[in-house]
Amino acid sequence: MQHAELDSPQAGKPIAIDIDGEPKGVLVAQGDAFRFLAVKLDAFSVDGQLFDSVEEAEEAVRESVMHS
Repeated sequence: MQHAELDSPQAGKPIAIDIDGEPKGVLVAQGDAFRFLAVKLDAFSVDGQLFDSVEEAEEAVRESVMHS
């Protein structure tokens, strides 16, 4: 699996996304958005997507997990 290259100075620390206490992936800053990188199979339908906010990403991951 390949991911877009991220600019290190802008990337900052990844933000963990946990659903019901289980880690599903991380968000990394990319420009003015956040890219989700999945670490669990039930979140891979969202892998690589860009989101405007952390909350938007969490909701998308939650939906993915519920429908897997």
